[in-house]
Amino acid sequence: MTTPTQQREQLYHLFGRLPDRHRPIRVESIATEESDELITEKLRLDINGVEQVPAYFTKPKGATEPLPVILFNHSHFGEYAVGKEEFVRGRPQMQQPPYALALARAGYAGFCLDSWCFGERQGRGEVDTFKEMLWHGQVLWGMMVYDNLRALDYLQTRSDVDTQRIGTLGMSMGSTMACWLAALDERVKVCVDLCCLTDYESLMETNGLWLHGIYYFVPDLLTHFTAGQINALIAPRPHLSVAGRFDPLTPLAGLEKIDQYLQQVYNEKSAAAAWQQRIYEVGHEETAAMRADILAFLTTWL
Repeated sequence: MTTPTQQREQLYHLFGRLPDRHRPIRVESIATEESDELITEKLRLDINGVEQVPAYFTKPKGATEPLPVILFNHSHFGEYAVGKEEFVRGRPQMQQPPYALALARAGYAGFCLDSWCFGERQGRGEVDTFKEMLWHGQVLWGMMVYDNLRALDYLQTRSDVDTQRIGTLGMSMGSTMACWLAALDERVKVCVDLCCLTDYESLMETNGLWLHGIYYFVPDLLTHFTAGQINALIAPRPHLSVAGRFDPLTPLAGLEKIDQYLQQVYNEKSAAAAWQQRIYEVGHEETAAMRADILAFLTTWL
């Protein structure tokens, strides 16, 4: 039987030719804005050696440091111009206030970067980027995950961050990122995924592959892992999964399958309370009840 460390190495290996994980990180401060409640730093990071990565770092004004921090992962929705702006401005499918402010009010710092093809990193487009990377032995999703792993490295260098209290969350594409990031890196102490915990077999059974962008697909993944097995790598760390009963991106039978599997995994690790799945009577959106449950979970575990 392989160990969790070996499984993480195998999962990471599926990403193909990634940049050096130990290359130096260079950070440029672009601007700092302050409101009555929030300090927002706009940054540009050199973390992958290919292209600059714009990002936001936020923290509550006047708070005692170091602070717990949430690495927030933005969603997709086919709106490539939004990217990290979702974190500071919100979007119609999510509750107000935006997570940057909501987290600050709860006492957290926050970080969010533009993923490949989004925000200030719009270029050839998602499909063309996927194809070009594939020709070079790379995987678009792997390059996206790589940037967030390096973001964890960056957060470790900040004196205003409590590096023992790092959480990650996101919706839709950001939900998937939160799960993979926490699965691959134990520095993430708490994971919250919102509206995208998808069992791959169930998705195929419901003919739902077209609902997910091309970024979502990792060559040879199903030979080695189920969605449940990926998420099991987060255990016994706290993991909250919230989903809509009528969300076609996350077939209900698949949610139940993952829930049963992870209940067993967490029970075996004597951490039954640390895994929670909650299903709400909605589709692919965040409700006020979801937002309240997410913030309460973070308060309990982080």
